[in-house]
Amino acid sequence: MRAARLIRLVLLLQSRPSMTGAELARELEVSERTVTRDVAALSEAGVPVYADRGRSGGYRLVGGYRTRLTGLGRTEAEALFLSGVPAALRGMGLADAASAARLKVSAALLPELRDASHSAAQRFHLDAPGWWQEPETPELLPAVADAVWDDRRITARYRRRETEVERELEPYGLVLKAGVWYLAARIHTAGDFRVYRVDRFSAVAPTAAAANGHGNHGRHGRFERRADFDLPAFWEERAAQFARSLLREKVVLRLTGEGARRLPYVTDRTAGQEAVVAAEEPDGRQGRITVTLPVESLEVAYEQLLALGPEVEVLEPPELRERFAVAAARAAELYR
Repeated sequence: MRAARLIRLVLLLQSRPSMTGAELARELEVSERTVTRDVAALSEAGVPVYADRGRSGGYRLVGGYRTRLTGLGRTEAEALFLSGVPAALRGMGLADAASAARLKVSAALLPELRDASHSAAQRFHLDAPGWWQEPETPELLPAVADAVWDDRRITARYRRRETEVERELEPYGLVLKAGVWYLAARIHTAGDFRVYRVDRFSAVAPTAAAANGHGNHGRHGRFERRADFDLPAFWEERAAQFARSLLREKVVLRLTGEGARRLPYVTDRTAGQEAVVAAEEPDGRQGRITVTLPVESLEVAYEQLLALGPEVEVLEPPELRERFAVAAARAAELYR
């Protein structure tokens, strides 16, 4: 732990002209007294760290010293590719690896390019959760992330409605969607891929390696990843399937031109677009088109289609049409 901190301290000083003890303490998340001890240890080891005294003083490297400890480790390199999503890195326990990787890259750059990371951070920021949602990191996310990075099978207990099930999983990848973490995993015994919400795991533990015919334990519970597995493509396909699986009801609507234009913005976008494309030619009644729209439920359809106001007329089912008629009468009475 201390060795890694000493390397980070040297890299910090190598990437900047000088830093105060308070600045180093803040970057390294230690006390200023610890920084003083670390600097003394580096000096004893032959690293030329010089301390400027006084109110504006600080620490700096002298003699054009350049460390050769700038090669990226595998974990650091992988974390660097995710450095645009700091909240996700913290959740998976990779913040320190990403910080070390950025420092190594900064230390290897020419002096005039060392502000590139700060410049980029001031120009792009990813905020994954949706509005009015407090992002929550699942307690077991670091354990799941470790297994994903290490290709290690896990035995997990998963809450499903009112029951819990236990599965032996091969964790292939993590997806952060609108502030919610999902695990794409292959069921070890069945061989099929499924998606699990990480916040519904109640227990996660590495699976002990099964003994082979010689009484030895293989590769410590690791699994061989399928070479043809593509996480982005898998997620896109499953997300589309999930969205369609929610659309269990159908309603028939008559829309004005404006209603047809706005329909994809108040309902499921894909379903709305496909319904408009599949509609027949406008009828003679104000040039309206008739569409059949898949919806999640009649309750959801009511709330969504109210946003279209007089641009939509509900034809079927009768109970939804009646509900809109009552709402229209109430609105007419209110504004009479």
